[in-house]
Amino acid sequence: MVMNRKELPDANELVVATVREIFDYGAYVTLDEYNDMRAYLPWSEVSSRWVRDIRDVLKEGQKIVVKVIRVNKKKKYVDVSLKRVYDSDRKRKMLEFKRRQRAEKILELAASQMGKTLREAYEQVGWKLEDYYGEIFAGFEQAAMRGEEALREAGVPEEWIPVLMKIIQKQIEVRKVKVEGTAVVRSEKPNGLEVVRSILLAMKKAGDGAQVRVYSIGSPKYRVEVIADDYKQAEKTLSQAVKNAEKLARKEKALFQFKRD
Repeated sequence: MVMNRKELPDANELVVATVREIFDYGAYVTLDEYNDMRAYLPWSEVSSRWVRDIRDVLKEGQKIVVKVIRVNKKKKYVDVSLKRVYDSDRKRKMLEFKRRQRAEKILELAASQMGKTLREAYEQVGWKLEDYYGEIFAGFEQAAMRGEEALREAGVPEEWIPVLMKIIQKQIEVRKVKVEGTAVVRSEKPNGLEVVRSILLAMKKAGDGAQVRVYSIGSPKYRVEVIADDYKQAEKTLSQAVKNAEKLARKEKALFQFKRD
């Protein structure tokens, strides 16, 4: 279960549910994102194909993604459908739900350390990040990449920031991307080995926020890898690394060739 700002879901909203009771005419589920609110799944909304027994499709305790088809706000009664959920929507919703669970875990840990409740964590931190980044976990990812400023930008109170940053650094591994290629470097000079080393070193110096790795795969061939936070930065760094090498190779009258993967 994860906390939600709304008391009830909206019609046509996709929600994660847990199957609780199964009958011949339908099933009752609880909505994981709405305080385990009870909802009804009619038999006619279980599957788009004919099935002999509803239990061939549903099992008690099973996590499913359903679409809300009716909401009675006065009686707080909700009907849902399983058959109206496409496979692509199900996968997307489950990924979103798992990210919400991870975000709530971080909020829980921070609240515990600060002697606050989970609701206070949502009100003072979670909803601010959701409003600013569109998703709480996306805000935490930004903090993992950019530091405390990502939290301040969203209006997170200062007292929360140091506690959150320690937890975020442990819980979130910043995603990296990699671009690579193969370089051929050769020099006929008496000090050719030193010339080759200087050209390879010139490539490594192109880092500037990204990591440039160069290693031999059998002279005169070398593997060049650039690891960065995003592809734009990686491509820019790789381009600069190649330019550095070409410039020095011309100066030293050495052979330099590069082929991008």
